[in-house]
Amino acid sequence: MTERITLDRLTGFIAFARAGSLGSYAAAARALGITPSAISKSVRRLEQQLGVTLFTRTTRSLALTSEGRELHERTLRLLRDAEEIGQVAVRARAEPSGNLRIAASLPIAMHVIAPMLPKFRESYPQVTFDLRVDDRHVDLVEEGIDIAIRIGELADSRLLSRRLMAMELCAYAAPGYLAARGAPQHPEELAAHDTVNLRYQSNGQPFRWPFRSGERLIEIVPDAAIVVDASDVALEAMVAGGGIGMAASFAAAVHVARGSLVPVLASHAAPGHPVTILWPESRRANPAAKAFISMLVDTTQISMRGPWA
Repeated sequence: MTERITLDRLTGFIAFARAGSLGSYAAAARALGITPSAISKSVRRLEQQLGVTLFTRTTRSLALTSEGRELHERTLRLLRDAEEIGQVAVRARAEPSGNLRIAASLPIAMHVIAPMLPKFRESYPQVTFDLRVDDRHVDLVEEGIDIAIRIGELADSRLLSRRLMAMELCAYAAPGYLAARGAPQHPEELAAHDTVNLRYQSNGQPFRWPFRSGERLIEIVPDAAIVVDASDVALEAMVAGGGIGMAASFAAAVHVARGSLVPVLASHAAPGHPVTILWPESRRANPAAKAFISMLVDTTQISMRGPWA
């Protein structure tokens, strides 16, 4: 039957190992920051528990017995293993590694997260990713998600959070379309244009386009000739010249950079919705999560700006 090691016995092993290596209780006491009598008591208690004599003691010397020498070597290996465990823990805190489970909607996953993953893995090759693309609000704790990115106001107080950016919405159109049809100067002029609009998959309702009109916030539901239920499909239709459409600036940014889309009515753009990173308290000290959040914030601050900024 295997006997369980107790905290008292482990303390005895530490005292024994130091005394055996340094040759006296006084030196062991100085090394451990306790009194020589505490060392002596711990060693005597360990001898009683093991049923062996570990030291031959005189008034001037302390020498290991034959049994003590064998146990001393084994004890030193035990303590070295314990120190290695601590070093592994330190390395784990310092070097990001392991699998990160991330949840985000399709536009955020496609246009914000996916483009930065290769750069992140180049810096931290020991990190792998499981990216869950879903518009629903997953329960991070129940589903074991490390990080989620959400659009809109938050209500879950169990989670830690950090503001990532504002999701700026703007109207866009292809340069060819605008050259043929002209650019509207006010949201009310959209009625004279071909438009591309989104339909919510959850309820089938059309997306309401928000605009600023002076001090007021107005919403328009255009009589769209093209209606789709995926934002990236709408973008492709706009790029192809299908008309004016509404999109998040981070999703349209690559098309604007290529010159395939141009902002429309940018001076009437409504305030953006907050985009927030969320993670459970249990991931606070996770090196991979911390590194990913830091890079994500840096990336969005550099590149995800509205066309009117």
